[in-house]
Parts: sequence; C-alpha cells; structure tokens
Amino acid sequence: MSSKPQPPLMKKHSQTDLVSRLKTRKILGVGGEDDDGEIHRSKISQMLGNQMRFGVREPIGLRIWILMSAVLFTTIALIALVFPSQLYEFVFELRTTRISIRLYGGALLSVSLIMWKGLYTAEKAIIQWTLLTEACLLSVQFLVTIITLVELGRMSNSAILLLLSEVLFLIITLLYYYHLGRRTKKTQNHTHSSD
Repeated sequence: MSSKPQPPLMKKHSQTDLVSRLKTRKILGVGGEDDDGEIHRSKISQMLGNQMRFGVREPIGLRIWILMSAVLFTTIALIALVFPSQLYEFVFELRTTRISIRLYGGALLSVSLIMWKGLYTAEKAIIQWTLLTEACLLSVQFLVTIITLVELGRMSNSAILLLLSEVLFLIITLLYYYHLGRRTKKTQNHTHSSD
C-alpha cells in the first residue's frame, strides 16, 4: 500500500503575485489616472469621487493667511457693529448714518464666518471658494471706497492706507487662489507623456 507522496505546496512568487494584482486592478479600472489626473485607490473612491485633499500641494502660509483674514474681518465687523460712527469717521473724516455702517459690519461678519470655516477644512474646493469670496469682497470694497473718495473730492491719509491695504490683500488672496488652481508639475508631465 504505497501511497503516492503529495507534491510540496508551491509558493507563489512575489513577482507573479504583483503582476496578477496589477492585471486585476487594470481590469477593474482602478490604479490608473482618470481625465483629471487623479489616481483612484479603489473602485469605490472612483465611483463616489474623491474629496480633493491637499497633501503636499498646500501653498506655504495659506492657513496663516486665512487665519489673518478671518481675524481682521471679524475685528472690523465687530467695530462696525459696535462703533459704526467712529469707523466711518476714521476713514472718510465725515459723519454718516449708523445703519449703513452696521449693515456693512453684518455683511463683513458673514464673510468672516466663511473665512473661519475655510480655515478648518482640508477640501480644496471649499478653500478656493473661501479665497474667491474674500477676493470679491475686497474688490467691491476697493471700488466703493474709490467712488466715495472721488465723490467727496478729498483723500485722507487713512483712506489712502485703506486703499493700499485692500490692493495688497487682494493681490495676496488672488495669488493663493491661482496657486490652488494649478496642477503640480509631476501631474502635468505625466499627462503629457501619456499622450
């Protein structure tokens, strides 16, 4: 009664296992780049969509900039709500109704809440919209200030300082917005090489 000895179990070679995994991922359609240049790790993330997170691509100083903007907007909004006459007199050296300055303070406080929300998120789209909101506010505020100063026919030192700071803030905000919209060079080179 001789029984045939069982052949020893064969171990898979790591190289063939890796090739098999790559073939399986290719069949499932994951692991490769999509039209946006993103690489999906699973079919689920591919179907549901990825939340666009930064990782390495977050610009230097972005969080500090958003924090500074949020603090500045909140401070000016609170001053406009509590001391409306003093804020207007400081810039334009004239008196005005308190309600218009308080309305401005309320609008600025609303924008500052958006800035605070943008500070604590990791999603690229939300941060882009936050920066775009700030840029729109600064642009409108700059135009309104210029028009008011032209109508009044006078330029005070505080008004000139306000205009310069608005332009500086607008430039910095637009630079961050532009930087977030760019793709990294690695992704751009990779997509060009596959064409």
